[in-house]
Amino acid sequence: MPMYEYRCTECDRQFEAVQKFSDEPLKDCIYCGGTVKRLISLSSFHLKGSGWYVTDYARKKDDTRKAGQQGCDGKKKTCGGS
Repeated sequence: MPMYEYRCTECDRQFEAVQKFSDEPLKDCIYCGGTVKRLISLSSFHLKGSGWYVTDYARKKDDTRKAGQQGCDGKKKTCGGS
């Protein structure tokens, strides 16, 4: 479930709430009961490491070119040829 940040307009405190997408936004401050506004904040999602695309899905140009030039025995001739 996503985490939303809120700031109270009366006591100026900031807090977080875990809510479903379908839940209504909070209206009351959990500290003083004042009105709150939902803040727009940065996502906590980030990729680390060398990268999933490079290591898992990308093909190197040399690999595709070599595959087309090699025959059945790995040499540069066609399968079953002389």
